[in-house]
Amino acid sequence: MRRVEDKQRIIILDRYSPHLLAAIVGILCLSLLDAFLTLSLIDHGATELNPVMAFFLEQGPLIFTSVKYLLTSISVVIFLLVNQTVLPRTRFRMHNLFTFTMAAFAIVVVWEIVLICIIAPRA
Repeated sequence: MRRVEDKQRIIILDRYSPHLLAAIVGILCLSLLDAFLTLSLIDHGATELNPVMAFFLEQGPLIFTSVKYLLTSISVVIFLLVNQTVLPRTRFRMHNLFTFTMAAFAIVVVWEIVLICIIAPRA
């Protein structure tokens, strides 16, 4: 039987796997790396194609990096909220969003490194 004071509190406890923590840390680190590589490319004459991020880039590199990190962090929290969900009429499990996001960021980071290797020797 539960104590009276326990019945009056709202308690939400979730246990997450170490793999999920690693995915979250990986996504946040890749997001920051993406921001720094983008700033490096901008310094070498590239332009930001995303109009939302281009706006924040005009506000300065600190604002750009902070907003990028904030938006990524909000996305990760949303992913956590729907982590155990399966899309109706499909077999897609929402926890796969972490894998897809890490893969997307990794591809972008590799592409930015390739671009820096191409552009930097010319400068």
